[in-house]
Amino acid sequence: MNLEVQPLVHAEISVIPIISSRGDKENAISDSGMSKYIAKAFDAIRKIEGLNVVLTSMGTHIETRDFAKILKAIDATHDSLKQEGNVTRIISTIRIDERRDKSATFDDRIGSVQKKLQK
Repeated sequence: MNLEVQPLVHAEISVIPIISSRGDKENAISDSGMSKYIAKAFDAIRKIEGLNVVLTSMGTHIETRDFAKILKAIDATHDSLKQEGNVTRIISTIRIDERRDKSATFDDRIGSVQKKLQK
């Protein structure tokens, strides 16, 4: 029997918007909070059909069968942040795992590690 593997592509995306300071140099207000921007970027990603998206404290994990949707998600995050008037630069870190021999979901991968922890 020949089973066709439906490969899943996993990606981890971390987007860092660089924000211009507000006010003049002497009275500049510094705000290192990112949640507003992360929420905007995450919302743009989750609107893309065919993605399983998980928000974590250090990035966003994406699972899909269509590699092009990973690139579409990255583009969507950048587009969403470009709409913010005070974002002057966007830095993205992307890790992609395209396993071709086995179709393993996020839950499958985590479950495999948890089974080994119980031994």
